[in-house]
Amino acid sequence: MDEKQRERDILELVPEKAPEQPEETISERPRPPSVAEGGTPVEGTTLSAEELEQLTADIVAALKTVYDPEIPADIYELGLIYKIDVDDNRHVTIEMTLTAPGCPVAGEMPTWVENAVSSVPGVSGCTVNLTFDPPWDMSRMSDEARMALNMF
Repeated sequence: MDEKQRERDILELVPEKAPEQPEETISERPRPPSVAEGGTPVEGTTLSAEELEQLTADIVAALKTVYDPEIPADIYELGLIYKIDVDDNRHVTIEMTLTAPGCPVAGEMPTWVENAVSSVPGVSGCTVNLTFDPPWDMSRMSDEARMALNMF
């Protein structure tokens, strides 16, 4: 999938469950609230579609600077980011997981993510929630991550 398509996909809502795939293989890539057309505020927020789109792109770019130190791929491409929410005050809440509950950087990685996202211009703050439900598996990785890890 090319980068432009990935960015467009970010702006779509993630269905609870895709009927053609079993639940454990669904890739719940981060998606912001649905975006209205033409610069009008997005339903339930005071941000315009353009503002939300740019802020989301900048947040994803920041997430791509955070790497698992044991894996040569960023956490976004690894599929560790399950959800990105931006509220009216531009506070970002990230729901993420780790490749394994016993990950050696489990205590540090959420802080790395919080710092990276908080540094994005226009973001007022960031909260990172760590979850293991659903557990991460390799099906969540992007083609870019698979290429970096020679997993084709």
